Amino acid sequence: MRIEHLAIWSKDIEALRAFYMKYFGATSNDQYVNPTKQFQSYFLSFPKGQVSTGCRLELMQKPSIPDNLNIGEATGITHFAMSVGSESAVNELTEKLRSDGFSIVGEPRWTGDGYYESMVLDPEGNRVEIVA
Repeated sequence: MRIEHLAIWSKDIEALRAFYMKYFGATSNDQYVNPTKQFQSYFLSFPKGQVSTGCRLELMQKPSIPDNLNIGEATGITHFAMSVGSESAVNELTEKLRSDGFSIVGEPRWTGDGYYESMVLDPEGNRVEIVA
């Protein structure tokens, strides 16, 4: 078994899509739209070696979905990790994201469980761990 995809509700699906394409090399399918349900989505795929399982990210938008309270760490899914392949790649991407105005909420470091990682907030405040 493997995780096939993760889904994120979005207020600005195009900005979120552009973020993952620009910084993580994602490719996107054509937008799916269901006008009856006022629902739209994209599936993003990542280059092999970054998400080795082939796990995709589904970005979804629908006007009736309430805003995320963005209360920080709480029970439930708190982040997902994107592997960029090396310690230097973590450092470079973290600095690129910082210089482009994104919030770095965890500086690059070695963790007690053996990961070299940093943590950034995507355009909608979702926590994305960047790992070697």
